[in-house]
Formats: sequence, C-alpha cells, structure tokens
Amino acid sequence: MMNKIHYFDYNASHPPLTKIIQEAWKEYSDEFYNPSGATRFSLGNQGKIEEARNFFAKESLFPSEGIVFSSTGTEANFLLVAAIRQRFPDVKEFITSSFEHASFYSALEFFHFEPKILKTDFTGIISLTHLEEILKLSPLPTGIIYAGNETGVIQPMEEVSHLVRSYGMPLVSDCMQAFGKIFIHYNLLDGMTCSGHKIGAGPGSGLTTVREILIHSKWQLPGGGNQENGHRAGSENLPSILSFRKLSEYQIERLGSQILSRIQMRTRIESKLKELGCEIVAENSPRLPNTIFTLLPIEELDFLMMGLEEKSILISTGSSCKSRSREPAASLLSMGYSKDEALRAIRISFGSLTTNAEIDHLLISLETLLNQL
Repeated sequence: MMNKIHYFDYNASHPPLTKIIQEAWKEYSDEFYNPSGATRFSLGNQGKIEEARNFFAKESLFPSEGIVFSSTGTEANFLLVAAIRQRFPDVKEFITSSFEHASFYSALEFFHFEPKILKTDFTGIISLTHLEEILKLSPLPTGIIYAGNETGVIQPMEEVSHLVRSYGMPLVSDCMQAFGKIFIHYNLLDGMTCSGHKIGAGPGSGLTTVREILIHSKWQLPGGGNQENGHRAGSENLPSILSFRKLSEYQIERLGSQILSRIQMRTRIESKLKELGCEIVAENSPRLPNTIFTLLPIEELDFLMMGLEEKSILISTGSSCKSRSREPAASLLSMGYSKDEALRAIRISFGSLTTNAEIDHLLISLETLLNQL
C-alpha cells in the first residue's frame, strides 16, 4: 500500500517498519508462552519484557521499576496521571497547556483534576510568566506536552522544569510526538509517555515512565493482576513490546542524520507553501523537524482534501483524535487565531520512508489544486 499512497500523516501513525516488526513476531511465534505463567518458558518471555524495560531505563535514565508497558498512548497517559493522583491524593488542580492530546485532558477529568491552562500566543509556546504566577500562588503538579501533535512546537522544557521543581512539584510530559524524532532531555522530567506506533512499531504498546517520587504501591490501572510489577493488570502484548524496543533502538541510532534530512524536507515544503500564499503556524518557534501546520489561503478545505486523496496523497487537518470532526483546532484558537482561520489548517508530517519524489508530487498537486480552488 505504501508504494501507492503518498503518506504525509506520520504524526497520526508512522508506517510500520515491517521487517523489524516481523522479526519480533517471529520471536513471539517461536516462543508464544504467557509471560505471567510459572514455567521456565513463561519466565523466559518475562525476561524478554524485563530486557525491554531495562533498555528504556538505560535510554531515559528512569528507574526500571517506574517503567510500565501498556497497550496504547492513551492508556499510558492515564497511567501517568494515575501516578500523580496517588502522590497527591488531595490536590484538586493541575497545571497544563492548551496543546495536550485529548487523552491527557480526559485522564485529568477521570482522576478529578481541574486543569489550569497556561496562556500562549502565536508562537505556540506556553507563557513561563503565567506558569510562575500560578506556582507562586499555589504550587501544583504540572504536565506539559514536549512537542505539539499539531503545531510541532517544542516547549521550553528546561525553563519549565526549573520553575516547577523549584516549587517542589513534579513535571511530567506526553512525549508521543517527540520520542524518536528529536533528542529528549529526560533529566528534566519526573514522568513521561510514548507509544510504539508513532515510531513505526505498529499498534499495541504504550510506555509510561516515572521517577521514584511517583512510584506508589497503590499505583495501578487497571487492577486485577500483578503484571507490570503490579501497576498494570493484563497479559502483556509481548510481540508489540519487542517491536517497540527494536524500533526504538533503530530510530535512536539514526536520529542525528534523520533530523538533518527532515529539516531539509520541511524547509523545501514550507518554501513552496509560502509561495502559494499559505501561513506557517509558529514558523519561527522551535519545532519538530517533520511537522508542518499551515493555514491555507482558501476556505474550500474539504475539496482540497478530496483532491489530494484523488492524487493518492494523505495529509490531515490536525491531531488524529479530532481530524474526522470539522472543528477548529483548539490549539490554534488558544494561540489567538480565529475560528475561520483555524478551519483552514492542514498538517503535513513525514518521516523515514518519505522520498523526494513524493515531496515533488505533493507540491505539484498542492499548487494545481490551490490554483483551481
């Protein structure tokens, strides 16, 4: 399928890197024993999970006992907020941004946290002044997405971490889009999440990591079993965990060269978009090298999307959890854009399988369609 479809929606899901995934599934097919069993065969598979856990612990410098595998990024975010709730059972509020994934807001609501949303502007960067004002008034746990799903803006995590920790509070972060795309400064964080399908490992694995201050004997979601050191019940998805570990190694080893390549691709695409009258959202802010959020000079967005699809090009109108609903992106509204402007936004994201020929096809098609509309 990837030979026929020109795919520019990597932030929704990275195309599966099939060869590596097949290696993981072959390993599972040969030794499919339930890791929770008592036989030496099951214990062998539990050992593979622990090896994967130790890999992520070494990579992130988080303690292995604070690393929990789950099934999705959404579940990983729920586990992360659950850890905060166990650590702060009486706290009612939680500092966060207007750029979080919907699952993060849902987790806050589920665990009865009232979000205090930080101010922002057209840069897409949170207000550090507002953050300090809130912390001075009432120190609160804080969760800030490392890099935006839609804008791609990388938040100033060093300054955020310094502020939050200076008031004795933990800082956690949804790193779904950042992991495997940029170098993450894990030492700035007290907890984070990432997901296998965002780096080409296919669906089925999410990851939550927390430091010792957030590890609690009652931290568990869901209950009913002692898997994942008692923190997440349910049989572990061994082949997905193996794929996640293998693809993480693969992406991290190539990260430096991939960043340079994607910046070149982004610059080329954005130059053409600006020629066509498009506005690049948060153009001068630090952004993911693979992500472009742009406002089109036309209102006929649906016709453009259909025209691109007819040319076998897939892009999106924003975060995949919202892209089917023709609503303005909340991130853009919070930055100061109008509803009408926000409804003209598209997201172009690309990655390790994107070719220059595909970019040629995208740019020619965009120019043709924009001139027609």
